[in-house]
Amino acid sequence: MSGAALGLEIVFVFFLALFLLHRYGDFKKQHRLVIVGTLLAWYLCFLIVFILPLDVSTTIYNRCKHAAANSSPPENSNITGIYAAATPVPSQYPCFMPWSYIPDGIMPIFWRVVYWTSQFLTWILLPFMQSYARSGGFSITGKIKTALIENAIYYGTYLLIFGAFLIYVAVNPHLHLEWNQLQTIGIAAANTWGLFLLVLLLGYGLVEIPRSYWNGAKRGYLLMKTYFKAAKLMTEKADAEETLEDVMEEVRKVNESIKYNHPLRKCVDTILKKCPTEYQEKMGRNMDDYEDFDEKHNTYPSEKSLVKLHKQVIYSVQRHRRTQVQWRILLEQAFYLEDVAKNETSATRQFVHTFQSPEPENKFIQYFYNPTVEWYWECLLRPWFYRILAMVLSVFSVIVVWSECTFFSTTPVLSLFAVFIQLAEKTYNYIYIEIACFLSIFFLSICVYSTVFRIRVFNYYYLASHHQTDAYSLLFSGMLFCRLTPPLCLNFLGLTHMDSSISHQNTQPTAYTSIMGSMKVLSFIADGFYIYYPMLVVILCIATYFSLGTRCLNLLGFQQFMGDNDMTSDLVDEGKELIRREKRKRQRQEEGENRRREWKERYGHSREDSTRNRNVHVDSKESSLSDLSTTRSASKYTRANNRTERDRIELLQDVEPLDFNAETFTDDPLESKSERSFLYPPFRYQPGGRYLSMSQTGIFDDV
Repeated sequence: MSGAALGLEIVFVFFLALFLLHRYGDFKKQHRLVIVGTLLAWYLCFLIVFILPLDVSTTIYNRCKHAAANSSPPENSNITGIYAAATPVPSQYPCFMPWSYIPDGIMPIFWRVVYWTSQFLTWILLPFMQSYARSGGFSITGKIKTALIENAIYYGTYLLIFGAFLIYVAVNPHLHLEWNQLQTIGIAAANTWGLFLLVLLLGYGLVEIPRSYWNGAKRGYLLMKTYFKAAKLMTEKADAEETLEDVMEEVRKVNESIKYNHPLRKCVDTILKKCPTEYQEKMGRNMDDYEDFDEKHNTYPSEKSLVKLHKQVIYSVQRHRRTQVQWRILLEQAFYLEDVAKNETSATRQFVHTFQSPEPENKFIQYFYNPTVEWYWECLLRPWFYRILAMVLSVFSVIVVWSECTFFSTTPVLSLFAVFIQLAEKTYNYIYIEIACFLSIFFLSICVYSTVFRIRVFNYYYLASHHQTDAYSLLFSGMLFCRLTPPLCLNFLGLTHMDSSISHQNTQPTAYTSIMGSMKVLSFIADGFYIYYPMLVVILCIATYFSLGTRCLNLLGFQQFMGDNDMTSDLVDEGKELIRREKRKRQRQEEGENRRREWKERYGHSREDSTRNRNVHVDSKESSLSDLSTTRSASKYTRANNRTERDRIELLQDVEPLDFNAETFTDDPLESKSERSFLYPPFRYQPGGRYLSMSQTGIFDDV
């Protein structure tokens, strides 16, 4: 099993990252480089979280071997703390190899590759790809040029700071820094930036995640919040449609001004390809024929303005598509929550849907998740499950907050995470160690990563599910994950006292902390910022519990869902009316489809029979007409040489009664009557030489 656990987790994490990226990104429409860059960033960050417990168990096993090799240390040994007491332990608890043991030399290389690849992505490649993806250039060279210009200030700031630091080190004779120390300073600077953001996101997630499940168990809470979202989304949807109309009007003007043989026509064609299909058809119908652009002295837009217009088209079309999809999803969610509220008082205890799902359900799932099971889950079990889950998550949040405030204390050990790991370490229960480490770091990751998925910075950064996230937001999320994961793992190792810089013990460090280097180079960061700054999570948790951030956003004019606010009540009522209107519209559509289906089932066969008979009569009519016309024409041309003009007129008069009104040509009275009334309306003669219809209505009233 040596290394098998590492291989299994590498494969599992890859498919996990691929699944999440497929949920938020769009593999068909987005650029492959964007998909690959985001997938690599997410994959490396998730990989660090899943592999770190294996590193901890392997390190504890190596410590056990080291303690067994030095089972009789001298009295002045430097081994202190729990390992001084753990020296005679191997005789009672032999050091057996864990099932997930990773051979020596593999983990340092693995962590070094993963860490430096993620840092290269977050500080160099992904920012460049962001600017490249959002650029409105029409060629690869133009996009690269735009990306370099936009990132010049970004990269120049870091180079300026690093250059000033190198000059300070070269001038000061008391400082002699080697390459390893410079590398450690760079790692410390990146981790300091990440820890600053980590505490902010962690303080929000520790409170908001348990509270969201607790509120989800309340009756009517999710429905009221859905009404609130509907009102806000309708406003955003209307704004997106208006923006798209304005941008399409600009595109139409450019399309009409720049003709086929203009040098910038290729740019206009590229812009038109990004427009929705209905707008492309309208602009295609309104296009004039080939026209020389030099014949008229018109003012044409520049290439720079077309680049700006191209960027606006990409943004407006993506935003319009996203709001349309989100509106449909929100409608389905609101209809389902209304069904849950109605079925809570059902006496039959069977869940009844107002609208059937448009997608066919799996027969296997439909068999086990029948209406009775669905009623018990949605109306009875799920609220209690959410309450229990909220209480368990609240206990985890309290443990994290307590450990963040006390993890620097080594004698006595106050951090609960360190207590759990040390108890398992005494008995060398590697399964328990890995499970405890995985649950701890997984909960911390959920609190941080879920906040990254929830936050929204206007329309600048927004992760929308159902394949509606734009390329810029995907790349930005990859940058955040790569910057947050290393300090998150260091913080977890500090909470468990597996980091020697926190525990102040002369023990073998983990492979992950070994690549970070010794933080003694920057003692004010290692002994000050890394220890006392995480205590601010208490203040952030209190602020999140009392919704101080939400109240501040409400004061600034950004409507947030708050139960004790008049604006929230107004938006809830507005959203409720919007949902009711869409529900009536959906019901009318389904009723119309049902009536058409019933009519087709009832009269479909008789209509097919009548259509078949009508086709037979039409064929007989056409054959009789052809035979009759052939006979008449032959007789006419036979007598044409011996008759006068009056005979020809009489011949035409003989043919006159043989029209389409004869009963010989049709057997359908409804069809003959309607055709006669429309094609040959009855007339009567009036004095003065005028013919009027004998009916009192107009000629086309029967149409």
